[in-house]
Amino acid sequence: MSKEIVQPGKYVSISYTIRDQDGNVVEQHDLPIGFVYGSDTELIGGMDKAIAGKKAGDEVEVELPPQEAFGEHDPELTFTDDLDNVPPQFRHVGAEVQMQNEAGETKTFFIAKIEDGKVSIDGNHPLAGKTLTVQVKILEVRDAQPGEDRTSGIHSVQAPGSTSIN
Repeated sequence: MSKEIVQPGKYVSISYTIRDQDGNVVEQHDLPIGFVYGSDTELIGGMDKAIAGKKAGDEVEVELPPQEAFGEHDPELTFTDDLDNVPPQFRHVGAEVQMQNEAGETKTFFIAKIEDGKVSIDGNHPLAGKTLTVQVKILEVRDAQPGEDRTSGIHSVQAPGSTSIN
């Protein structure tokens, strides 16, 4: 195995599992996911820190509080509206709704609850406010090659049962 360690500018390949507080798997990647460490990746911050200084073959398990994972739950990102004001294709729990503010910035909101003719919409990540346990296996560490400046296979974590409608 290589003696290269995970540090900025190195190409790193990992597999990982993320579990919630109840031990439920919320995301698992057994196939290698590669990225250049220290570049703009979609790894959650605490996972990035946990693998620093590790080498191929190492396995790391770390508990991430909300601020190191998907942030605290922000009540200002939740609101309720009449179900009649919501287009039919978004009238189910888990539907993703892209909303745009006055500045033209878009944010994904989720239909969190439908009850008594009202719909609760939440702009927090579905795992916001939750402590997560992340298990990471470092598969490869090497010098990055030209063009390997972004992720190759890292995806955003989506909560179980949620769906995407654009």
